[in-house]
Amino acid sequence: MSETCIIAGLGNPGDQYRETRHNAGFLLLDLLVSRWKLSWSYDRKFLVETTEVRRDNRRLILVKPQTYMNRSGESIGPMSRYFHVRPFETFVVIDDVDLPLGSLRLRPQGSPGGHRGLESVERHLGSREYPRLKLGIARPSGGREMVGHVLGRFSDDEWALFQQVLDRAAQQIECWSSDGLAKAMSLYNGSVVTSTKS
Repeated sequence: MSETCIIAGLGNPGDQYRETRHNAGFLLLDLLVSRWKLSWSYDRKFLVETTEVRRDNRRLILVKPQTYMNRSGESIGPMSRYFHVRPFETFVVIDDVDLPLGSLRLRPQGSPGGHRGLESVERHLGSREYPRLKLGIARPSGGREMVGHVLGRFSDDEWALFQQVLDRAAQQIECWSSDGLAKAMSLYNGSVVTSTKS
């Protein structure tokens, strides 16, 4: 990795979306800001909440696009060009309905898989070769409609499990920063329930 990287958590701004499943990316970025003792500020030029830190001899720029999920790339693309950050140095965090709740999966690249946020990022980066960390939220059960599911909040039990996912995901990002993508995938991908790795 080069000296400067972007870590972008995707979600929707506004109190009505706070702690919803679709805001998994925001939730993880907020945890990193807390762990690293940082604070958010608003950047009008890129329409993001942002902060930065130096870790492992590199500059990490954390961003939460405020453009709403489906237009996330409108912030991330211009920021990456402004700071001369290449796609493979732009780390994106999203929710994923195709992964079980309690699991996480980091990949170096891939297709959007129907995720509108990733579609926007790909369009504005001009590439799908960027790492993405997917936090499982599972598909709705009992015939529940998809939009209501992803924009809904976790139950108490689900929230307790997702807190474990967020903690593990924060460790995975720290590993990525210090030791690279391959090691971060090897050590941390999988379920927080069955995994014995630390």
